Amino acid sequence: MRTALCSALALAAACSGAAPASGPAAPHPTDAAPRRAALDAVLQRQWEYRLAHEPELATSVGDPRYNDRWSDYSAPAIAADLDQARAFLDELRAIDPAGLPEQDVLNHRLMVRELQRRLDEARFEGWLMPIDQFTGIQIALPQMVSVQPFATVADYEHYVARLDALPTVLAQAIALAKDGQAKGLIPPRFILERVVGQGEKLAAGPAAQSPFAQPVERFPDAIPAAEQKRLRAAVLASIEQRVLPAYAAFTTFVRRDYAPKGRTEVGAWALPDGDARYAAAVKFYTTTDLSADEIHELGLREVARIEAEATAIARRLGFAELASLQASIRADEKLHATSREDILGRYQTLTDAMYRELPRLFGRLPQQKMGIQPTEPYREKEAPGAEYILGTPDGSRAAVVRVNTADPTHRVLTGVETTAYHEGVPGHHLQIAIAQEVPGLARFRQFAYYGAFIEGWALYAEHLAKEVGFYRDPYSEYGHLEAELMRAIRLVVDTGLHHKKWSRDQVVAYFRAHSALDEPTIQNETDRYIVLPGQALSYKVGQLTILRLRQKAQDALGAAFDLRGFHDEVLGGGALPLDVLEERIDAWVARRKAAR
Repeated sequence: MRTALCSALALAAACSGAAPASGPAAPHPTDAAPRRAALDAVLQRQWEYRLAHEPELATSVGDPRYNDRWSDYSAPAIAADLDQARAFLDELRAIDPAGLPEQDVLNHRLMVRELQRRLDEARFEGWLMPIDQFTGIQIALPQMVSVQPFATVADYEHYVARLDALPTVLAQAIALAKDGQAKGLIPPRFILERVVGQGEKLAAGPAAQSPFAQPVERFPDAIPAAEQKRLRAAVLASIEQRVLPAYAAFTTFVRRDYAPKGRTEVGAWALPDGDARYAAAVKFYTTTDLSADEIHELGLREVARIEAEATAIARRLGFAELASLQASIRADEKLHATSREDILGRYQTLTDAMYRELPRLFGRLPQQKMGIQPTEPYREKEAPGAEYILGTPDGSRAAVVRVNTADPTHRVLTGVETTAYHEGVPGHHLQIAIAQEVPGLARFRQFAYYGAFIEGWALYAEHLAKEVGFYRDPYSEYGHLEAELMRAIRLVVDTGLHHKKWSRDQVVAYFRAHSALDEPTIQNETDRYIVLPGQALSYKVGQLTILRLRQKAQDALGAAFDLRGFHDEVLGGGALPLDVLEERIDAWVARRKAAR
């Protein structure tokens, strides 16, 4: 999944880690009203501050007030942002949440831990590595085209202002990278060499063929022809005179000055304070206290379990062992796509079928719609097989699953079904759209990012599809297990890379030994884990937690367990840290017991 919430565009974005659980709220004292009002005021100011200082976030969530600008990534701005986080934290700690309504207590708790995490992790200065081929600033900027509105003349004028300011953003990224290099904070050299290729494409003319020119290929009918002509000229002039030269300068810097000095060791352990840096990433992405060693062992156990299930399918299909089935899949042209349109059509058909089954699994369904579109050509080489881009709560921009259709005849189709359920429904779209629509949920919680919850839910959603009768074809059933196996492999190789000091070749070899993934995917996945330490851990840790909580609730409630009610409870509070989710489900079980 990709959103504007925790992308490279938010170099110092606030995304929560874990913290000890608080106790139950006391009865409401008489002074609760003014404390509640004070809490609401701080949370509202903090949200407004984020929107004003992260314009990309504001655009992404449908707030148009800052569509003419970018975030300020200068060193003074980053320092000021941390100072403001301290100020908000001090204000919140001055408010005693005891006795306030349950959701107010939770709002206080979540925001305190979010701000504290940001301040704690500031010592790692992660913003000093803003350039990589997956989430780097150079590809994050054109991705904003897909979420910026283009309905009115003012929308286009805001966009021109944003284009005019783009050179400043790239210059700030260069300055941050230089500061990081001086402190030993720099990505691996081979990663940066791939950035050069991206930069060259984005710097190339003519302006009309730039991804930044996409909004002027077709205008809304409501914009008069004369205005269309003027706005098109303004957009193309900004691209020609400002955007393309800025990308050329950026690419020259990476090619000549930055990439040659990239580090040779790929693991986070090779960075300053590397072990603590990775431990913080593990905590952030899993919202647990699991150690890297514990996660590595968990991954090995899950790989063995899933391989055993996949082997059973291989034998049903007439293969002596799993490796024979995997080799057959790689070689069988019937299991590969025939065209870009073939891939998109399959995603749409599967999504339509799943929509019809959702009422069996959920009491609450989102109103927000979702479309299927191809990944933008300028980044499809490095992009994942599919990804989710959130829509806006007001419906002005529909959510989208972007599907990578590059090199279609070399793309194996066995995993398409499970990926469709992961990225769309009942996965990311269902969870994220519901969070935006829950009545009374604080704004910061409507768009909260907790990787283990969000990715864990999407992986759990793949499992749900089997419960309602999907994966009817044994190759799709195998593809589902293969996808789950990849998430288990991630536990092994991510901790291997960044904690156990595995080489890149060791990761590739482990993938080849334990999966049927095609070689481009193996290479791409390996590089992704190098660039984003810890992120790959969120899927399996989250999924296993949700499955455990479901079994725990079933054991406690017996015949009174309601699967739709369980799902509604999991999703009804927005994304949450896993420890908070467990408290929520425990409380739901207690209420159900008391009502019997």
